[in-house]
Amino acid sequence: MPAALVTGSAKGIGKALLLMLAREGYDVAVHYRSSDNAAETVRQEAAAQGVNAISLQADISQADQAVNLIEQAHDALGGLDVLINNVGNYSKVSLAELPFETWHHMFDTNLHSTFYTCQTAVPLMRQRGGRIINIGFAGSEHLVARPGIVAYGIAKTGVILYSKALAKTEAQNNITINVISPGIMENSESKPIDSIPMGRLGELDELTAVARFLVSPEAAYVTGTHIEVAGGWNV
Repeated sequence: MPAALVTGSAKGIGKALLLMLAREGYDVAVHYRSSDNAAETVRQEAAAQGVNAISLQADISQADQAVNLIEQAHDALGGLDVLINNVGNYSKVSLAELPFETWHHMFDTNLHSTFYTCQTAVPLMRQRGGRIINIGFAGSEHLVARPGIVAYGIAKTGVILYSKALAKTEAQNNITINVISPGIMENSESKPIDSIPMGRLGELDELTAVARFLVSPEAAYVTGTHIEVAGGWNV
C-alpha cells in the first residue's frame, strides 16, 4: 500500500486530511506533539478503514525531532509516498507589541518545520516519486500589510516560496510539491463570515477534496501550484 504522513493530524484540518488518505487506501502515520489521546483516537479511526495506522510524537519545530519523525514514518510504513505539512501555530498581536519569542515561534512552527520535514523526506522519495502538500494561508501570496499577523503572514509566504523552489528542483525526480491555503473554515476560531465573498464558512471536505486530487495519479503533472480554498476571502 502507499504510505502517508500528515503532521499535526490529531485534530482539525490535519485529522480530516489523514482520514481522507486512509479512506483512499494509504497506510498512515498520525503525528502529534502533545495530544496523545486525540492522536490515538484518530489512529483507531484510520485503522478502521483497513489500513496500517501508527502514531508518532515529535516537536517538529526542532530540527532533530523533525528529521527523526520522517525517518520513523518511512521505516515503519515501508516508504513514504505522501507528506502533508499541516503544523503551524497562529498568533494575532499588534506589531508594536509583538514579542521576539512570538516572532521566532511563528517561523519555527510554520516555515522551519516545513523545511526540516521536506528536506528530510525528499531524498527518501526520489527512488519511487512522491507527493508533498504544504498548508498555507489564504492571501499569503499577496504582498500586503498585515500588522496584526505579520510574523505568521511572512512565514506562510515563505512556505509558498520554498515550495515553489523545491517543486522546480524535484520535478525531474517525479516529486510534486504544492500548497493548499485554507481560508476561514468550519473549525476556525474566528469566523468573520461578512468578510467572505461567498458568505459562508469553508467545509473541511472541500479542503480534503483538493488534497485528494493533488495526491492522485491525475495530478502527476501538477507541481509548484498554490490553491486557495477560501471562498474568495483575501483575494
